[in-house]
Amino acid sequence: MRPLFFFFFSILICHSPAITQNISYDLSSISEAVKKNASVIKRYENIVFEVTDLDRASLQVHKVITVMNEDGKSALSFSVYTSKFETLEEADVKVFDANGKQLYKFKKKDFILMSFGDGLVDDVKTNVLNVSAATYPVTLEFKYEIRFRGILNYPRYQIMVPGAGVEYSSYTAKVPRNLDLRYKEKNIFLSPTINDDGIYKYYKWVVNGLAPIAFEEGAVNYWNRYPSIFIAPNRFKMDDYVGDMSSWTKFGLWYGELKKGMDVLSEDRTVFFREMVRDAKDENEKLKRVYDYLQKNFRYVSIQLGIGGFKPFPAIFTDQKKYGDCKGLSNYTQAALNAVGIKSYQALINRQYNDEPVDPSFSYNQFNHVILCVPLKKDTIWLECTSNTLSPGKLDITTENKNALLITENGGVLVPTPRSRASENIFESVTHIQLKDDGSGSTMSSINAEGEYKDQMQYVIDEKKDNQKSIIVNYFGFKQPDEFTITKKYGAENLMTSLEMEIEKIPEFVASNKMFINPRIYKLWSQKLPPGESRKLDYYFSFPFIKTDTSIFKIPEGYIMDALPKAKDLKSEYSEYTTSFWYSAAENAIYSTAFLRLNQHKIPAAKYAEVKRFFDDVLMHDQQRIVIKKK
Repeated sequence: MRPLFFFFFSILICHSPAITQNISYDLSSISEAVKKNASVIKRYENIVFEVTDLDRASLQVHKVITVMNEDGKSALSFSVYTSKFETLEEADVKVFDANGKQLYKFKKKDFILMSFGDGLVDDVKTNVLNVSAATYPVTLEFKYEIRFRGILNYPRYQIMVPGAGVEYSSYTAKVPRNLDLRYKEKNIFLSPTINDDGIYKYYKWVVNGLAPIAFEEGAVNYWNRYPSIFIAPNRFKMDDYVGDMSSWTKFGLWYGELKKGMDVLSEDRTVFFREMVRDAKDENEKLKRVYDYLQKNFRYVSIQLGIGGFKPFPAIFTDQKKYGDCKGLSNYTQAALNAVGIKSYQALINRQYNDEPVDPSFSYNQFNHVILCVPLKKDTIWLECTSNTLSPGKLDITTENKNALLITENGGVLVPTPRSRASENIFESVTHIQLKDDGSGSTMSSINAEGEYKDQMQYVIDEKKDNQKSIIVNYFGFKQPDEFTITKKYGAENLMTSLEMEIEKIPEFVASNKMFINPRIYKLWSQKLPPGESRKLDYYFSFPFIKTDTSIFKIPEGYIMDALPKAKDLKSEYSEYTTSFWYSAAENAIYSTAFLRLNQHKIPAAKYAEVKRFFDDVLMHDQQRIVIKKK
């Protein structure tokens, strides 16, 4: 689905009818507080957003930035998204060296026009300009204007991004009094000055001399972390659809009207689905059959055409084409469930694993995805209709832990989606390793994968062999195989696979008559977490999980066990790790077991140092070696 807000930093902060102050290109004029640790400095910014009617507005931006070093090079890329609702009227970009000498000048004709997505139907384009810099610092001046003919989102005032200092920035919103607007501060205390001339209201925010905020790896999506002002309409219009966003209830009514009549199937397809579930024992069985049919017969594509970024195509269209975007597939599934007597609700949601849930107290469109909610008698089942692998009731890491807006007959209802649980993302491996006296060997791993790991393993199975090998080695951390075979055994709620490998060198090294061997042939954990001192932002793992391993090393004839790693038992508030090792003389085999659990994916900043120490200890412990020697 096309993101329902699509203004990036470069769009939000760059042309005003008149420059209101002198602009200096001299770096010596920048205060040390703004300059220190900055990779980019916003020298001057004046944004004017003017609303003239429900569906008419313009955004004029004038911005001057200095890119201080290579770390800020992403600011040299400029992009503006356009469609039938917004057009780039003009654009002017100038580039200056460190002494203020103009090097280049670009106009709108110099921009590259690219398709926004990979959809089969797509009228959303990206106007892109990538500026190259031979040396740093380099200064860029942007001026441009966007006109809106239909507007759902008022562009937010993104005051700062990671590593950027701000000398001067202002945002003025001009709106008819009868429409007015709403706003909410995010990560900053900044009130606007408000004026009223009897026809228009004027809101103006101004900031000066802001020191950069450091980027912290693994933090929340910076749109929600760094200082900004959310600006939202009360009433709006897209095409012929007038809406009200002053509450979640009213916004849901608008979207409900937008999709009205879209979830209707032809009579013969209605009969088809009723026959499909005729002998189903209950509603759960009916739902599973319908969802299974969707997963096996339809594919996801991105559709961006007209109001297609918001309005689903009719269920009949999706049925005929056998493809759709998230809106289309959710709408089609809803139609199919309607046909078999099961009530469901489309639900708008913001999709990103490290994004915060939308704010219940401030109705503002941050949604970029649609899923389906099915309230059955005993349980509520969530359906991710773009997935060919997720089981009914399972959401992926991008839509768990969020607030979804259910589109009901009475308007929008904001409800929480299920929370991530470690017990739903399981990776269990049992590996038999047959060592040879030259250090080579063969291995056979039986892997049980559930949740996110199930999707990952299914992805591996579906890939070509060269890509399979790359993922096995570089992502899962298995030793480099000379030959391997990966086979899917079965998969429903879980996915069982076998991985057989021939490996030329299993020991890490050989010294004299001894072999030094890792306790597993893959890495149970390999990620080095970022520094934990003075962390200010919560840290996000991709998802909570449980990983277990049992490895049985069959020692070659002529060798015996010499030394085993010490068992380990580690715990933190959010994680635990245990290992054990023993030698079976009867089998001449060494057993190695490990258990690793992360209980939640979001770690509060105050607790992060403890969790980092935990995972550092896990990495340290995994450096121990099993040692075998010749008799």
